[in-house]
Amino acid sequence: MTALTIGVLCVVTFIVLIFLGMNIGLALLMMGFIGYALVVNPTAALALLRTDPATQASTYSFMVVPLFILMGNFAFHAGLSSGLYDTANKWLNRLPGALACATVAACAGFGAICGSCAATCATMGTIAIPEMKRYGYDDKLCTGSIAMGGTLGVLIPPSTPMIVYCIMAETSIGTEFIAGVVPGIMMAVLCIITIVLIVLFDHSKAPKGEKFTWKERFVSLINLVPVVILFGIVLGGMFTGIFSVNQAAAVGAFVAMLLMAWNIFRHSDRKLRDFWLHYKEAMWTTIQTFAMTLLIMIGASVFCKMLAITKIPATLAGWIGGLDVSPYIIIALMTVVYLFLGMIMDEMPMIMLTVPIFLPIVTELGFDAVWFGIYVIMVMELGAISPPVGLNCFIISGIAKDIPLGTIYKGAIPFVITVFVAIALVTVFPNIVLWLPNLMA
Repeated sequence: MTALTIGVLCVVTFIVLIFLGMNIGLALLMMGFIGYALVVNPTAALALLRTDPATQASTYSFMVVPLFILMGNFAFHAGLSSGLYDTANKWLNRLPGALACATVAACAGFGAICGSCAATCATMGTIAIPEMKRYGYDDKLCTGSIAMGGTLGVLIPPSTPMIVYCIMAETSIGTEFIAGVVPGIMMAVLCIITIVLIVLFDHSKAPKGEKFTWKERFVSLINLVPVVILFGIVLGGMFTGIFSVNQAAAVGAFVAMLLMAWNIFRHSDRKLRDFWLHYKEAMWTTIQTFAMTLLIMIGASVFCKMLAITKIPATLAGWIGGLDVSPYIIIALMTVVYLFLGMIMDEMPMIMLTVPIFLPIVTELGFDAVWFGIYVIMVMELGAISPPVGLNCFIISGIAKDIPLGTIYKGAIPFVITVFVAIALVTVFPNIVLWLPNLMA
């Protein structure tokens, strides 16, 4: 067999293993090792397996990943999610489908702190689903808005998938963070517009919002103080050059821990005991999440080296580059590929698997590497809510056990269209992504 044939068989086998439920990191590692052994020799594959994990684990740039994960876990235990939801509900109560709109806004805020689709979806779902069901919201609108809202955090900095993309693409993490601000806000606004249109076309989807006085609205802004402090220190320090990205992540984790302690000491009778319990839970969750992430990184690194020696990326890039079609058609084809991959795997392996293949193609077409990073994050959002898999839909199904999975999928479909619109906008008008980085530069 040729090297190219072996590479294709390894990719197909990897996809089959994922469908069978095998751990993604282990599947990447195993197929990368087998493919490398078949193309080169088993001794070289063992040498790769001996050196590559140590190289990945000792990469200085990866230090930022567990620190931002820890910051998100401390922020969750500090109760920032419920405060964001309360404030968003009071300020958006005049919009049709106010609670759903508030859910999207709160998801965007908390997801930016947390940096994880799944964690944001699970956290906000636990808070918002009972409230929307209590007020008689339609199940499809309720679950669809949370599934979509959970994806927004990876687009608004700081974002763990953005960090991984920057390491893979060798671009500036700070520049990528700046580039995500405008598209993230645009996506949140488009989602809220989608909810408003759904309710305007069918008033039975949601009752009228609860009325709040201006005093109640302004008082609710107190809930945003911890969020503003955290964002101001992390992003402000990073963008002004006071901190490096790694230092900003460490400072952010420390500040989030102080906010958690402040929240516990205000509301708990057993202050030190409860602080210790929350601290241990946050640390243990961080260790579990980063261990899973690091395994995926190691597996993806070995798998990508196997792909490189089989010349699949170069062959695919040459084939796509040779197509006599508009660059926008090629971007559309990539979107279809990402849509499929997003249905079967998480954002980390998808980035590490596809960036080495697609980045040379898009730069050859004249697109900016920073723009491509935002595009990749947006198509990942698409995969997270698209049937027949859609990770966020499964998470919502686990929280709202009385709502059928089919109903959740139906609720997500309007937001799939919203994401397609957003992708089309940033593709046709790339300055939506690049305007702020160019301005800061």
